Amino acid sequence: MLFVYLFFFAKQVKEFLFINQVPADFANINTIFLSIVMEAIPFILLGVFASALIQSFISEKTLQRMLPKHAFLAMLPAALLGIIFPICECAIIPVVRRLIKKGLPLHVGIVILVTVPILNPVVFLSTYFAFPHNAPVLYYRMGLAFLAAMLIGSAIYFIFKDKNIVKDSPLSHHHHTHQRNRWIQTLHHASEEFFDTGKYLIIGSFIASLFQTYLNRDILVSIGTNDSIAPAVMMGFAYVLSLCSEADAFVASSFSSTFTTGSLIAFLVLGPMIDLKNTLMLFAYFRKRFVIAFLFLIFSIVYGLVWILQAFVL
Repeated sequence: MLFVYLFFFAKQVKEFLFINQVPADFANINTIFLSIVMEAIPFILLGVFASALIQSFISEKTLQRMLPKHAFLAMLPAALLGIIFPICECAIIPVVRRLIKKGLPLHVGIVILVTVPILNPVVFLSTYFAFPHNAPVLYYRMGLAFLAAMLIGSAIYFIFKDKNIVKDSPLSHHHHTHQRNRWIQTLHHASEEFFDTGKYLIIGSFIASLFQTYLNRDILVSIGTNDSIAPAVMMGFAYVLSLCSEADAFVASSFSSTFTTGSLIAFLVLGPMIDLKNTLMLFAYFRKRFVIAFLFLIFSIVYGLVWILQAFVL
């Protein structure tokens, strides 16, 4: 109601509240924040509905039948599962944990964990729309994510081959929903996930708009154009912002004027694989040693790949 009212009477409200005296910085934060949120919401909605449909209609048995038995061959289709299952990174951790407990090899589960939030149609579209004039960002994002996942999966296979890394504490995850109609269940999951992801998007967009308004442009430009530091800075940024993979391309594109293409790709590849909120979830589901090794692997492999990309391709 408020939105509709303001849509028609914004001018009168503005005059009444002396909005013109608001500092320019606040107006700037507001504009950047709203533009990121408004662009991202349709993609998040798309993502949560797809995720909820999978949750309600596809069993783990189906997934297991689809994957080859060979240790390394199984990683290929696992990496491409996102194309059929667009699940956001917040929703994938419980799914992967359940699959590993049901006998899916750990390294295959980890490949699913890191690629599904990136290599999926929703993220492909959102990146395409966020970078309409910079197609390489889209293709390198997808390519590097696939390569990084293969390397991470292989490393995990050799390090944690026969170790049990899943915590036994069963976190309650909606066991009561079986009795209900599957469509109602889907709506229930989608709305729950939307509000869950939505709050991270809002916090992330707000921090991004603060950064862009108050961070000294000269410092940003000097960091952003440095091939060694910029990717590391953007990876740290992606980690802290904890954006949803369906929305992060819009935040990244708002930095495209100050940061190199390589560092934007680093931001877009690392963010969906691991971030602050994900790390907390991983500690709840998996053993500490595994989570720390996993973090180290992701950061070093993504940085290494971006460095190679910058040195030889971009």
